[in-house]
Amino acid sequence: MSEVKISAEPRTEFGKGGARRTRRAGKVPAVLYGHGEKPRHIALPAREFAAAIRHGGMTQVFNIEISDGSAALALPKAIQRDPIKDTFDHVDLLVVRRGEKVTVDIPVNLTGEAARDTLIMTESTTLSVLADATKLPSGLEASIEGLEAGSHVTAADVQLPAGVELAADPELVIAVITAAPTQAVEAEGETAEATPEPAEA
Repeated sequence: MSEVKISAEPRTEFGKGGARRTRRAGKVPAVLYGHGEKPRHIALPAREFAAAIRHGGMTQVFNIEISDGSAALALPKAIQRDPIKDTFDHVDLLVVRRGEKVTVDIPVNLTGEAARDTLIMTESTTLSVLADATKLPSGLEASIEGLEAGSHVTAADVQLPAGVELAADPELVIAVITAAPTQAVEAEGETAEATPEPAEA
């Protein structure tokens, strides 16, 4: 994941009114914290921030250049969105350092096709891993190729790139392969047919 350079301004207005004025100006209210530093309130350009998040998601590293001459390397830690306007209300950014390892949740994509007449039940869409803050993978892959009903995919089955360690429980279930409903109904019907009716007294 490449770094995205983004400009920012110190924010002096706080509370709901200040946040609304910041958003009306085309900026996203944000707070920078971490490494024992005092939290810093900043405003990010909304359009640039949205484009970067669309591309990199929660693993996007931001190289933030603040207008007061300071700078910081940071990862999004929490994002509050307006579901109706599809805009960003507020962002928490965690300050990181090059070479520092951080624990983050990475999206997991299932690849391949399970056996015929099966249904894939996704139990977890992300996986917690430990990796260099500036070299986080944008996604991870787990294969379900040819898996039969009754099989399951765990965290231990997910392919991890070099330098990335599993932080989650290896037995965490990512997906379960079950029989497709039509097959299950047919199987129940066959069992019922095979069971003799009790004789009337």
